[in-house]
Amino acid sequence: FLTVCLFIMPGVFSEYSKEVLVEPVLKTDKTSIGQDIAYPDFKDEEVTISKVTIPPGKSTGWHKHVFPVFAYVLKGNLTIELESQKTLEFAPNSSFAEVIDTFHNGKNNGKEDVVLIAFFMGEKGKPLSVKK
Repeated sequence: FLTVCLFIMPGVFSEYSKEVLVEPVLKTDKTSIGQDIAYPDFKDEEVTISKVTIPPGKSTGWHKHVFPVFAYVLKGNLTIELESQKTLEFAPNSSFAEVIDTFHNGKNNGKEDVVLIAFFMGEKGKPLSVKK
């Protein structure tokens, strides 16, 4: 359901055959609002990758993450509302580092589903988000 095309950068992925294309999707040390990305010192780390579908006119509800989360928008236009009244917009084929320890709400203001792949860098047995 997710096809990633990759672009070979000199010295990176040199073990891949030359027919493989490696395209960077996201390389950052900051969240979408400029926070430093820091990995918590968890006892039992666990990565969860989820496909998230937000129907037209719906939202995730206000929540926050206490660890890094990264997302890639497959379809639709995602609007992220922050408590500060600021909004962020993400179009199809864009990626971003979610805000950390900051309440936010993901909304679909469009007429088609928003579909994204989210990568949660969490801890075994702990929730992926905290409701407001």
